[in-house]
Amino acid sequence: MSQTYAQSAGGPIDGTPWRTELAATLRLSWPLALANLLQMLTYAIDVMFIARLGDEPLAASGLAVSIFGILIWTLSGITGVVSALIAAALGRRAFAVREVRRSTRMALWLAVGLGLVATAVCWLGPAFMRLTGQEERIVLMAEGYLFLLSFACVPFLIANVLRSFVSALGRPVFATSITALGIFVNAAGNYAFVFGNWGAPALGLTGAAIATIITAIFTVLAYVVAIQRDRMMRRYFIFGRLWRPEWQALRDLIVIGTPVSLTIMAEGGLFSGAAFLMGRIGATELAGHLLALQVAALAFQVPFGVGQAATIRVGFFYGAGDRDGMARAGWVAIVTGTGFMVLTASIMMLAPRLVLSIYVDVDAQRNAAMVGFALTYLYVAAAFQLFDGLQAVAVGALRGLQDTRIPMWIAIFSYWIPGFGLCFYLGFATPLGGMGVWIGLAIGLVVAAALLVWRWARREQFVLTGSP
Repeated sequence: MSQTYAQSAGGPIDGTPWRTELAATLRLSWPLALANLLQMLTYAIDVMFIARLGDEPLAASGLAVSIFGILIWTLSGITGVVSALIAAALGRRAFAVREVRRSTRMALWLAVGLGLVATAVCWLGPAFMRLTGQEERIVLMAEGYLFLLSFACVPFLIANVLRSFVSALGRPVFATSITALGIFVNAAGNYAFVFGNWGAPALGLTGAAIATIITAIFTVLAYVVAIQRDRMMRRYFIFGRLWRPEWQALRDLIVIGTPVSLTIMAEGGLFSGAAFLMGRIGATELAGHLLALQVAALAFQVPFGVGQAATIRVGFFYGAGDRDGMARAGWVAIVTGTGFMVLTASIMMLAPRLVLSIYVDVDAQRNAAMVGFALTYLYVAAAFQLFDGLQAVAVGALRGLQDTRIPMWIAIFSYWIPGFGLCFYLGFATPLGGMGVWIGLAIGLVVAAALLVWRWARREQFVLTGSP
């Protein structure tokens, strides 16, 4: 087992095993979690600018982002699984340069290919909005916005591969720094193009989409520069001979990553589907739903970062064949991620108006109805915070074991049978309306968390035997 890699991916390597693992997990996860939070802040800036255009533009952007977001999030699963392959390779051998280069190169291939597919799917988005009964004026607003957003698909997925590469090699702070810079780029783009500042035209929603494209391209270029300037990462030569196929590495990414993508699609589809259900209930309810969901998603980024760290830590011990190390890495991450969600749930319960004021003026009369709905939904979001964090870290730990198929079926069942089923029933067959949709979301997360932790607890049965 490589001490050098153990240190760079989270060190230190002295002290009691559990204390050492906690320190290693925190050292790796905090920059990943911060990068996730900063990424959400990038999205939040879009919401802040668009919300000032009014309820209907915000609702239109919500429908567009529901489609764009689920595509990017889903495809990031199959490209981002390269971090697990890199960690396992380095666990088996300290300087697995060739294996790391091959996996990363093929992940870049997938990013371009799948990004082009996602672009084409985005162009079909307005037809899907009409099919689900959305208001025509909202669809017309969303159509042009989504068309422009589609051109950010390829750079976003390339950036995800490069982020996974630097994180798995123990440089997660690069992801944090680049994402932070992206916030300023996105804010400047929104300021210029949404309301027409600095001599730019006032383009409204179109301007917000242009800012997103600029930010995505900037992020890719920043990763390329950072990797080329870092002596340790540069030696992997991941941008050399990009045209050369590595079919086994590509196969591994697809076999392990496809269930990850379907798992993400199951969860992301639940929340995107909930947005379309809320759109059927009303534009103001949808706007309130989007605000509350932004808050919940912001809090989720910390356990999501811990889950990413768990994939790398567990993956390293998995590659090294260290069963005790796998157990420590997984349980430490689960406790850490869930513990943080206790804090965020408390903040949502005790100061919901303060939290919402990050996005909109909660005292403005024109926002009264939207804020009222958002406050109601936020209480439910606080209740399911613990389970959302728990399932995010548990599934990350399982990915470190390259166990992705059974978690995929757990996710599909949990999110779409008890989850979406109750969203639809309680939202439309009872007087609960939007609150019923949120209760369904909570139930789906509770079931997923319980089953995924159960799967992790019985890991010995399939890690040792290779059976599901």
